[in-house]
Amino acid sequence: MKVILQKDVPGLGDAGEVRTVKDGYARNFLLPRRLGIVARGDSAKVIEHQQRLMQKKLEKRSKEMTEVGEKLKALGTVTITVRVGAKNKLFGSVTPQAIANVLRDLGYAIDKRKIEMTEAIRAIGTFKFKIRLAEKVVVPMSLEVLADKDSKIEEEEEVPIRPPQSQAEPAEAVAEAATEEKPAKKRK
Repeated sequence: MKVILQKDVPGLGDAGEVRTVKDGYARNFLLPRRLGIVARGDSAKVIEHQQRLMQKKLEKRSKEMTEVGEKLKALGTVTITVRVGAKNKLFGSVTPQAIANVLRDLGYAIDKRKIEMTEAIRAIGTFKFKIRLAEKVVVPMSLEVLADKDSKIEEEEEVPIRPPQSQAEPAEAVAEAATEEKPAKKRK
């Protein structure tokens, strides 16, 4: 089956290229994920027309995403408050979903899969991340993680932990207790 790729597919080709793939691969992977469209007919005119339509769609989408990207660049830093415990340790980590929720509250509908983080955020501070809006539109941003004042737990004094008993001690104690309780057997 001939397919015109709508997006870059690793190992297959770039957007706008015509590729011949197996029918199952096209039906089950490329078409449902909108990575490609079927190249109808063997005519070169039809394929060229579909490529022109695809190029117009990509240009329109790129222009829209560039505008959104400029607004996000103007925003610069996103602030998120999280619950922390003793020694300002986070409960869990800051995920792309949490960042997407903050951006949604600010009026930007960004999918969590478009947010790229270089490392897991498990501490308070300022971190860098990227938002990949389109193929060539990547917006670098920073995230400021602050502690929620209400959730901070007072640092507790360290209580010494009693060392565990070895396995031999309880077994010996049980054996001694068992011999003391048993009456001696009478011999005939």
